[in-house]
Amino acid sequence: MITAYPITLAQAADARAIAELSRDAIERGLSWRWTERRVLRSILEPTVNVAVARREGELLGFAVMQYGDEDAHISLFAVRAAERRTGLGSALLAWLEATATIAGMRSIRLEARAGNAPAKAFYRHHGFSESGTNPGYYEDVEDAVRMVKQLRPSALPTAMPPWRPTP
Repeated sequence: MITAYPITLAQAADARAIAELSRDAIERGLSWRWTERRVLRSILEPTVNVAVARREGELLGFAVMQYGDEDAHISLFAVRAAERRTGLGSALLAWLEATATIAGMRSIRLEARAGNAPAKAFYRHHGFSESGTNPGYYEDVEDAVRMVKQLRPSALPTAMPPWRPTP
């Protein structure tokens, strides 16, 4: 249930727990790149939202999303194994989508491990579609599947007509 999982912006004190969950749930079999220091930089970066869900002080899940001019990118997204299929991941994703929509983003993009069928199914269930692959994206250990969800049409047409003064 969504109300059981209040979602807030991460604080500096959350960096270690986020990094450890990333290491265990996302980066398994790879080098640990999302260390406490890197997560803390993201928490402090104004163009990044690091959202967390917790219960009684315990971190249950998190998401890291970067904002560009028109597109947002989910860099990391993880839910503790015991909390999966409870609605927590859906609540985190809804929070990200609402935030991106308010920020005027055109789309949300992400990469998932090509062999992670549950993650790809989760994102497809929430309106994402596959938009390509990145061979060897995960340290040449595994390919990535790029996924995207359109939030609104592009603000500008593909070809702008020449400007003419009004008569």
